[in-house]
Amino acid sequence: MFTAMTRRWFAGAVAGASLLAACATQADQAATPSPVPGVQFRMVETNGIRLRVAEAGRKDQPLVVLVHGWPESWYSWRHQIPVIAAAGYHVIAPDMRGYGGSDKPANVDDYDVKHLAGDIVGLLDAYGADKAIIVGHDWGSIVTWNTVLLHPDRFKAMIAMSVPNSGRGATPPVDAMKRAYGENFYYILYHQEPGVAEAEYDSDPRGLLSRLYASSDTPRDPPIVTDPKRSAGGWIPRMGKPRALPSWLGEKDLDYFVGEFTHAGFRGGVNYYRNFNRNWEITPELTGARIKIPVAFFAGEDDVVIRGAKADALRASMSKGVADDLRDVTLIPGAGHWIQQEKPQETNAFILNFLKNVK
Repeated sequence: MFTAMTRRWFAGAVAGASLLAACATQADQAATPSPVPGVQFRMVETNGIRLRVAEAGRKDQPLVVLVHGWPESWYSWRHQIPVIAAAGYHVIAPDMRGYGGSDKPANVDDYDVKHLAGDIVGLLDAYGADKAIIVGHDWGSIVTWNTVLLHPDRFKAMIAMSVPNSGRGATPPVDAMKRAYGENFYYILYHQEPGVAEAEYDSDPRGLLSRLYASSDTPRDPPIVTDPKRSAGGWIPRMGKPRALPSWLGEKDLDYFVGEFTHAGFRGGVNYYRNFNRNWEITPELTGARIKIPVAFFAGEDDVVIRGAKADALRASMSKGVADDLRDVTLIPGAGHWIQQEKPQETNAFILNFLKNVK
């Protein structure tokens, strides 16, 4: 029979063992060799959590932060990190909170945009950088826009890829989506349902990722679910199974992504979407806010996010909305959403040319 002292000792031992196990897991993440030559992992404490960061280049060089989107990881920047580092920059690409080897807080609110911006600024502090240049893709672009708006004194320049920004809307975004889609399926609304989307994705990571990481011309089997109503099913069966991988994604690349999500799960990334309305609610100070530093935008012409918009229209929207110094808007023909993976040479050339002009 346990005495009170024994119970306290046992509880403390269990807690200590759990902490040691968590620390060991994180140490393993940092010690695991990177699959990209010249890129190393480091666990960095920032904003109350620990992020696994892929990095290259000397620490006395200008800092460039690469921010990935959903469902991705630091590995989305595998073609960019060594090239940017070789051009004379210290490059860091974190697994964002909830992803890969980084911490995965349990609370949905811990994934709001102020936490995400705080993570990035905390990385600058951890690396001793007063300012950095930040590049974001997909959700990473949303994080980049908002981080620069919330912390304008910490950044010298920024590149947004795939997701433009025309300013803070007048109403909560999810409310507008519900009015637009009603009972029909839309993945962002699907992501609002507690526990549902991540359960589907966790059950078949390869099925989801192979369907999302495809080009517009990738041959596919017909979708299993064709009924537009949400009640007809989840997302994976609505996307036809690819008959082959696109030319820009090798089997080893897909295996790496699948392994990362098999380990980390999808809940953290889905929680970003669950904060769309909260992000709007907690940032009233961004109404009319503008970015003063140099900005560039880069995307594929076939990116579904820009919905066929041309460069002139995107420039007008972003210039009117948030960017005072929008230096470049470039759309790459024949490229879709995963631009830095689909067109690495064009992406690298764009980034390096921009960096050269903002040093």
